Amino acid sequence: MYDCIKKKVPFVLAGSLRDDGPLPDVITDVALAQKKYKEILKGASMVIMVATMLHSIATGNMLPANVKVIVVDINQPTVTKLMDRGTWQALGIVSDAGAFLPMVAKEL
Repeated sequence: MYDCIKKKVPFVLAGSLRDDGPLPDVITDVALAQKKYKEILKGASMVIMVATMLHSIATGNMLPANVKVIVVDINQPTVTKLMDRGTWQALGIVSDAGAFLPMVAKEL
């Protein structure tokens, strides 16, 4: 998140009903979070969804078919569900987020 802020990469932190103490800046109002998702997704050409099935499904349902999607989750059925939305350019990676993100950071 530090690098996203530093490099002005837009992101949304949305909470869920199960959050017992959200991070600062987490949007806990679902309707407001969805509005923010829509604002950020306008013009997106690629979306990376990491280790959050319900938020990823909600986001995937708002994306046009031409947006590239990268799905990362340790649970194979989650990856399959997120990829199987009629998007031919989706890439699924079954991996722990803790292993995946440092590799991405290293390549950037």
